[in-house]
Amino acid sequence: MSFMLNKLTISAFNHVALQVSDIERSTDFYANVLDLQEIPIPAFDYPVRWFSLGGNRELHLIGRAEEGASTGLRGNHFALEVTDILQAEKHLQTMGVEYMPIKLRPDGARQLFLTDPDGHYIELCEF
Repeated sequence: MSFMLNKLTISAFNHVALQVSDIERSTDFYANVLDLQEIPIPAFDYPVRWFSLGGNRELHLIGRAEEGASTGLRGNHFALEVTDILQAEKHLQTMGVEYMPIKLRPDGARQLFLTDPDGHYIELCEF
């Protein structure tokens, strides 16, 4: 049996783009709370900040004038794999960041959720 190959081949996750209400506040959160490294950006004519997520994956923050965006926990979110979920939890506690308690996923991964200043959900997970 032969199968037709999909014409669109996805090779890797590249980036997540989030619209944020306060670019500086969000930059501070991603740089200091999540300890992401800011990376150079092209010359846009609107406020943008980019962060490395490792392995050529990026987070793009895009400034906007509207009020904050909010998504449901199981709706729009992105996940970051951590090497030690308990260490990550201690860091969040030290930073005074609210988060949902660690829980076990059906596949055995441990996860917790937090939100950025605009209410975007972020999953931290350990396999």
